[in-house]
Amino acid sequence: MSTTDDHGSHASRMAVQQAPGLKRTDLQRQDLSVPGREVVQSRVDIGLEAPLVRHTHPGEEIIYVLEGSLEYQIEGQPPMTFHAGDALTVPAGVVHAVRNAGSGSPLLAVQPKGEESGCSRGTRAPERSDDACGLRR
Repeated sequence: MSTTDDHGSHASRMAVQQAPGLKRTDLQRQDLSVPGREVVQSRVDIGLEAPLVRHTHPGEEIIYVLEGSLEYQIEGQPPMTFHAGDALTVPAGVVHAVRNAGSGSPLLAVQPKGEESGCSRGTRAPERSDDACGLRR
């Protein structure tokens, strides 16, 4: 997780230990105007070997694909492929997963919106034992 200056507006960029093929770097963490809510903006690198991790977030997840191709599996919808320059939003509480759909290592920017402080990593779906962002416990 990234560090902040007393809940300041800028976070030190810090990569978090991930499952093989996943690298998440928190770019900023900011308290919102609603008490107890924060926004976390992250960059996630997803390699071909990255595991598919089904998970949810308490707030909306706003995603922008920086490069490469990704397949998103969002509960209740057919799988969708997104490419560099595409954006999508995953509704709060909806189970979803993402995998590398290309030959390179795609990058995406994730900005969970309006989540409770400390909850930006999400919650794994019940059938998985991995952490929502591929973190090992």
